[in-house]
Amino acid sequence: MTMPTSHFTVAIAGFGWWGKHIATRLQDHPWLRVAGVIEPFAQLHPQIEAMGLTAWSDFDAPLEMSEIDAVILTTPNPLHEAQIAQVCAAGKHVFCEKPLGLTADSARRSVQACIDAGVQLGIGHERRFEPAMLALRAALEDGDLGTVMHAEAAFSHDKLIGVPADDWRTRKDVSPAAGMTAMGIHLSDLLISFFGPVESLHAFTANRSLGWETGDVVSVQMKFEAGMTATFSAVLHTPHFIRMHVFGSKKWVEVLNDSHPDTPDGIVRVLTSQTGTPVDQKDYAWEDAVTANLEAFAHAAAGRASYPFSNAEMVHNIQVLEAITRSAETGQSVTLADV
Repeated sequence: MTMPTSHFTVAIAGFGWWGKHIATRLQDHPWLRVAGVIEPFAQLHPQIEAMGLTAWSDFDAPLEMSEIDAVILTTPNPLHEAQIAQVCAAGKHVFCEKPLGLTADSARRSVQACIDAGVQLGIGHERRFEPAMLALRAALEDGDLGTVMHAEAAFSHDKLIGVPADDWRTRKDVSPAAGMTAMGIHLSDLLISFFGPVESLHAFTANRSLGWETGDVVSVQMKFEAGMTATFSAVLHTPHFIRMHVFGSKKWVEVLNDSHPDTPDGIVRVLTSQTGTPVDQKDYAWEDAVTANLEAFAHAAAGRASYPFSNAEMVHNIQVLEAITRSAETGQSVTLADV
């Protein structure tokens, strides 16, 4: 995309792990400018100010500033709906870190609030912007894999094992279904973007080592309306592992990421196999998919391009999250039409 002729200015809400990451990532951006951070914990304000940013204790002041175009929410999960409504009411665009909501109805209300206010809604699923995922999606759209049979995916790491036992990430009501809201929801988003709506699913959670109320393992079996199936898992206490594997009648493609989206190193290996030929490997260098997503959001907010997430996809991914939570609690499969 071309560079705009003027800055797009944002405020970040929340200065935890991901808020700090976004503020750091955008520090030297040529046209995406961070004006400051909304952070209720005053003890974090010196860190914010050390980055040359304004620290606000609440939303009031930044929402009144005409120069601020949008707010990026990196706040605890249950706050998203009310904060989206507050930002929309001020006429600002809003980018929400995943999950958009914890229930499908909450996601629907947030989407509708943005529509009613005429503002752009962005969502923090940066993995769609990884070059390897873009290449895989293009191959699927071109029919290169033949009939899609099945997909397998995993997104696991141990970055969060040091959080306090009473942290919001450990609670079922705030972060349901173990690693879903931290990692698994990125996989369901990718699978929806590849294959369309999910018809039904069955999910399991386990609590193997961390002792968190929400658990530390989630695994899901899905069937899509288009007919293919998929499985995915997220583990909160294991060395880093990211994988996407799509099996087609002509070819299979496996994507393996050496590093997390917040860690600028390593490669992404893409393996392709078809009967009768050696497995082919193509390597992609790590690219900043987080910033690519924010740039796409800013371009869409400015009317320069469409945002590569539909409102229906954003809501459906939260339907999937709610269905996984329900299935893990009841031990029963869930039909998405019932969510």
